[in-house]
Amino acid sequence: MVISTDAGALYAIAAAIAIAGGLIGTGMAQQGIGAAGMGIIAEKPEKFGQVLFFFVIPETLWIIGFVLGLILLLQIL
Repeated sequence: MVISTDAGALYAIAAAIAIAGGLIGTGMAQQGIGAAGMGIIAEKPEKFGQVLFFFVIPETLWIIGFVLGLILLLQIL
């Protein structure tokens, strides 16, 4: 039995997996950073800027996943 698949559908599934992986990774990273950051800010409010910086760093994961998803959808590579 031969199953024919459309290449565009496979690219769409691959793009969805790439984007979802980036979003899930970002959420997992930020949950620990956010909890620890709130404890630090409660004790030392002057550390807010530093905690915010560390909280924003994992955002690059979803950006990378989004760019990879666009590359797959537009079939650049």
